[in-house]
Amino acid sequence: MRHIVSGYPEAQNLNSVWSVKMHISLSMRKKIYPNNLVITCRTCEVDLITLLATLFESKNMTADYTTADYTLAKLKMRQALPLDLKIKFSQSRIREWYNANGGEVYVSFSGGKDSTVLLDLVRSIYPHVPAVFVDTGLEYPEIRNFVKTFENVIWLKPKMPFNKVLEKYGYPVLSKKIAMGISRYRNTKSEVQKELRLNGGINPSSNKKQHRSIPLKYHYLVDAPFKISEQCCDVMKKRPFKQYFKDSGKLPYIGVMAGDSKNRQQSYVQRGCNAFEGNAQSRPMMFWQEDDIWEYIKTKDLPYSKIYDMGEKRTGCMFCMFGCQFEKGENRFQRMARTHPAQYKYCMDKLGLRKVLKHLKINVDPVELQTTLFSGC
Repeated sequence: MRHIVSGYPEAQNLNSVWSVKMHISLSMRKKIYPNNLVITCRTCEVDLITLLATLFESKNMTADYTTADYTLAKLKMRQALPLDLKIKFSQSRIREWYNANGGEVYVSFSGGKDSTVLLDLVRSIYPHVPAVFVDTGLEYPEIRNFVKTFENVIWLKPKMPFNKVLEKYGYPVLSKKIAMGISRYRNTKSEVQKELRLNGGINPSSNKKQHRSIPLKYHYLVDAPFKISEQCCDVMKKRPFKQYFKDSGKLPYIGVMAGDSKNRQQSYVQRGCNAFEGNAQSRPMMFWQEDDIWEYIKTKDLPYSKIYDMGEKRTGCMFCMFGCQFEKGENRFQRMARTHPAQYKYCMDKLGLRKVLKHLKINVDPVELQTTLFSGC
């Protein structure tokens, strides 16, 4: 925390009286914040949020913070901050991205709770920033209806429908990493590369150790009687966004969080919130957590899609199978049979997901049906 305070002219006088410690001081007056963060003052006690918010809003704020190194320890500390301070930090990242790109920006809007909060954050500062929604045809009806309630939303569509993606590339199963590993195993002619994907080892091309990309328990899927691929998200979502960038020149705000996955956590450590190089994008909520999202929604009395009240925790594509193997109790497809029977029948019978999930040993029979069959025994 001293790194944030030091380096700003306005903070020099404060540094003479403020001491920021990561332990509890027993010798001075103190205010305790999450993660044992303690602010002590020799003469007075001031709210941390007010102090740091003032520094971040200062017109003389330097670029030191934007170029600061991002570490896992700093991420954990920022994740433990109170919501009010997280909002201030996010707003500073939003302004930085907007100014750096001359206002040529947009909000990537999925209709889910995270991007709903992001859109509210951005438009609380810049009301006319457009939202962009990719209508893949795979969204829950409740999500599409919710998106329609917002103004200034640009709707995009993929060039290839989902059934054609399955035919050409294959089914998205287990995880992006595993699906990619299986797809590349099947499509390479190199026996060396096949061995590396199954068991890992030293890659002769780089002379570096390579970990297996297909876990041992899923080796049987290399001979599955259907195609497997990670290409679905790229074709259905990423390509429309890339085309929008080519046509408009606008760069996105994206509502992802480091806590979503290890990959996103690593991305934060490597690139921070505003990633200016490579795949340029702003992720101003990277240090938020799911509880923060719901607290923000409750505090702001923000509308959200009713799909969450129907038991869904994720609102991506309805027919995506990534992560389904980890779900306990009623999984997403069993729940779909109850809440969206028409879509359930379509994906199971027309798109062939029943045979795929059966091969993965994932039960998709409706819970009500199973209960009825069991009761009749």
